[in-house]
Amino acid sequence: MNPVAGAPLTVNGRSYPRPGRPVVVVCIDGSEDAYHERAIADGLMPFTEAMLARGADLRGECTMPSFTNPNNLSIATGVPPAVHGICGNYFFDPATGEEVMMNAPELLRAPTVFAAFSQAGAKVAVITAKDKLRRLLGSGLAEGGVCFSAEKADQLSIAENGIEKVLESTGFELPSVYSAELSELVMAAGCDVLERDRPDLMYLSLTDYIQHKHAPGSPVANRFYAMLDRYFARIDALGAILVVTADHGMNAKSDAAGDAQVVFLQDWFDERTGPGASRVILPITDPYTVHHGALGSYATVHLPAGADRSALLSELVGVDGVDTVLTREEASERFELPADRIGDLVVIAERNTALGTTPARHDISGFTEPLRSHGGLTEQRVPVLVNRGVEVPAGHRLRNFDAYWIGCHLAAEKPLAE
Repeated sequence: MNPVAGAPLTVNGRSYPRPGRPVVVVCIDGSEDAYHERAIADGLMPFTEAMLARGADLRGECTMPSFTNPNNLSIATGVPPAVHGICGNYFFDPATGEEVMMNAPELLRAPTVFAAFSQAGAKVAVITAKDKLRRLLGSGLAEGGVCFSAEKADQLSIAENGIEKVLESTGFELPSVYSAELSELVMAAGCDVLERDRPDLMYLSLTDYIQHKHAPGSPVANRFYAMLDRYFARIDALGAILVVTADHGMNAKSDAAGDAQVVFLQDWFDERTGPGASRVILPITDPYTVHHGALGSYATVHLPAGADRSALLSELVGVDGVDTVLTREEASERFELPADRIGDLVVIAERNTALGTTPARHDISGFTEPLRSHGGLTEQRVPVLVNRGVEVPAGHRLRNFDAYWIGCHLAAEKPLAE
């Protein structure tokens, strides 16, 4: 069967035409639009500047919370967390009483676009920077699909990853997980796979190490985006439809002097409901905390039986640095979240404030730059950049998880349709 022939595939209620050329989606982790805008203004992204003049320079929204796992899985499935179930990097499972990393495929409640296309005979390649996403994004891929992380690029096998010897083919040494080179390896490997294998769908998911440490327009950030520009040009030259988006934005979480601004929620609740009676969960938590200290702008709180939720909400919303407090029901409806995987309360910080538990659990003493992080409403705006013109239907709310919907329609030369 020709995988690009036939009727569109329906995945999680959305229609995806079979692409007539490769569709490559790049997720630049933590990339608010100011990063590429400043790099273009400084003359460091000449290809991207030309691409946007003839293509599409759009802005959309990421899902809430504005963290890595929920948004990568939304891009991969084309739907919000209420459908796919991944509502953080980390959550408290009330069924087991355990705090759990949301890295396991069994936590996924919906198939990915990658799985659906590969099972229909299409070639699919998924490359991530960090290994924490690999198993989720690769869930359901048919035999022959490529899925690996740059973090573990020295441990690849055909049986497990559909590819081997990536370091040899790209000429890279294995980068540190805390480096710009980890993302560059994703881009280099993706271009090699695209040129050699011509996958129908490709996903390249980067790391936000640079964005956590360096503001838009800074020399380090500009060098990073100049590097991306070279790979975007190569992808375009290989004839692919290219859609560039982000899983979330990034903001300083500090005052004018550069000191971190943090509301420590566990201490606040301990004073009101008793020590340890409430459980504050920070869904930004993952195995890689060196660059953010597990401090983000979104938290959920599980309250003890009998707690006065309304009274606590009313008091907490008045705390300096807190922007929004919602009940479980309000948050699940407003942000399209799975109600059974969030707390009794959802707390969102103001733009330049982060949320923590208690100071002893967050070590940022080794930071050499002011704290930058994400998770809140102020990190929801993301770029949607395309190397072809795009006519978005009137009234459509553009989201980062529209990336493959856009790309597949363009590659099939069909107008976007709901």
